[in-house]
Amino acid sequence: MSGPRLRSHQAETLAVMRAIAGGAPVRDVLAAVTPGGGKSLLPVLAAQALIEAGLCERVCWVVPRDSLRLQAEEAFCDPAWRTTLGHALSVRAAENAPDPCRGLAGYVTTYQGVAAAPDLHLAEFRRHRYLLVVDEVHHLPAVGANDNVAAPDDAAGWSAAIEPLLSLAAVRLLLSGTLERADGRRILGLPYRRAAGGRQEVDLAAPGLAVVGYSRARALAERAVLPVSFGALDGEASWLGPEGETGERPHLGPHRLRALAPNEATRPAIFTALRTGFAEDLLRRAFEATRRTRAERRGRLGVAPDEAARGLGKLLVVAPDQAQARRYLDMLRGWMPPAQRMTAALAVSEERGAHEALAAFRLTPEPSVLVTVAMAYEGLDAPEVAVVAALTHIRSRPWLEQMVARATRVDPRAGPYEAQRATVFHPDDPLFARFRWRMEREQGTRAKPQRPPKQPPLPLPDWLEDELAEARERQGIVPLESNALALRLSTLRPGPDLAAGLAAARAPDPQGELLEAPSAAERRLRARLGELVASQAVEDMAEGIAHTLVPTGRGDGLYHAYNAVLKRATVGKGRAEMTLSELEAAVAWLGRNRLRDHLHLLDGDTRFGWRARPRGEWRPPVGRRVGRSERHGARTGKPDPSASS
Repeated sequence: MSGPRLRSHQAETLAVMRAIAGGAPVRDVLAAVTPGGGKSLLPVLAAQALIEAGLCERVCWVVPRDSLRLQAEEAFCDPAWRTTLGHALSVRAAENAPDPCRGLAGYVTTYQGVAAAPDLHLAEFRRHRYLLVVDEVHHLPAVGANDNVAAPDDAAGWSAAIEPLLSLAAVRLLLSGTLERADGRRILGLPYRRAAGGRQEVDLAAPGLAVVGYSRARALAERAVLPVSFGALDGEASWLGPEGETGERPHLGPHRLRALAPNEATRPAIFTALRTGFAEDLLRRAFEATRRTRAERRGRLGVAPDEAARGLGKLLVVAPDQAQARRYLDMLRGWMPPAQRMTAALAVSEERGAHEALAAFRLTPEPSVLVTVAMAYEGLDAPEVAVVAALTHIRSRPWLEQMVARATRVDPRAGPYEAQRATVFHPDDPLFARFRWRMEREQGTRAKPQRPPKQPPLPLPDWLEDELAEARERQGIVPLESNALALRLSTLRPGPDLAAGLAAARAPDPQGELLEAPSAAERRLRARLGELVASQAVEDMAEGIAHTLVPTGRGDGLYHAYNAVLKRATVGKGRAEMTLSELEAAVAWLGRNRLRDHLHLLDGDTRFGWRARPRGEWRPPVGRRVGRSERHGARTGKPDPSASS
């Protein structure tokens, strides 16, 4: 079976990097790739070309959230791409500890990680020539005198920490699915020019900048993403408004979600709908659509009804807040047979095991349903997602694109491309309708360019401002009730101009299983070392061998002493500081050696103070407690001078 093929933007990125390695006067590469179009391979291609040429020594990949670090590792571990590209590079998901690469070709960190320890990362960039990859760079606002920032925020703090790394990097690869920020601020690291009307826009022709673009229409032509079917559910909502001068709350509504244009009642109506009966109706339709999809695929793939298998399709539920996420999870589990209820999971920041639930949703057959808030919006690489329930108040275009893209990835296990589709259920409000119009136009569904209906600008489009608006609304209104009215189904498929490209494309070949990610291997080996050290300590204590060891100092216990022996007998590092190869070597060493035979390495260390007794030296009988005077007399032949008469 042939290996995977490079998409056009991936091949273009590789060509640009080879040109840079050959001396082209380019330092910055901007990859503007539609969400779901396959950005994760671009850092691998860039690192391979630049490290092979000697232009860069290492790669640092900065991602917006912790849940994406493992996915970045996996991009370098994919065995099919390693074979196709002929590369052997690996990176590790690093914490803010010294030597983040640990002998590998680079490391992955987060915006927050750089901001928490800027000096650590600056020192790395000063020691080595780095390729710096900034993922979803549109999250980072530019910092400077020309940026109108009313007050500092987390994003500005991240930008301030990452900006020095941009200046030190040998080559910079900036990844994004959008070239605009919802708050209108400039994006960190991008050049700007003044456009008509005094508006600032990205200068794509700036010297030293190479641009790689990959639109939704192009991705559809190459079968890199799936067409989208939208299920727009209309409804009515009623609520109590803010208190008036008399102290009474007016009863407002019922207000129809599907209004002709946004008005002052649109957002309170959405707020109410997501917390009352409308949400249950929409969630139920998404749940049933997922069941139908899984049943159809089971029949087509020959999977038994009770068999857990990959490629059957999964449901992603995006809730407006954590309280509603838990309520939605209870609803979903209530619709499932008792034996299947644990196949629905929750991934929110306050839930223990949220990252493990995300990883299982991506990499294993179950859970098949995941309820989340914002953790899975951006960058979640889960091709099995077939249905999305968009129960979110956010109407920012970049965020909606990211959410929809969770379902548009092609699943190589689900059968041919033609048999797959992405389905998104959402409230049929005018704000979401405007987003759908833009998406339809971009992927070629409309034959002629048209302008959307005359509408005022979207209020509070940025997700953070939406959160604040929701908090204000929560204090001002009281949701009463809502109900669903009608469901409109429409599919956004490529238009006639893409027919030739679709006819020529082939479905992607299934890829092999991922190699173990470096950080996962490190955790496994550290745990294995701990088990081996503990087992030797327990065995020696059980055999009474511990009585042959004389504590000459404070002592921290046999287990801690054995850990210190291992550190000195191998590479002089603790387990938390060892590289992957050093951890493997330490495990192998423990398989051949007993730690008790190397206690002489602790001589002179008062923290442990263990030394081996000469053969035949006195030891107390097993099970008998011996006093200090008797121990002293046994060692010296003299009475203990500190003992009382």
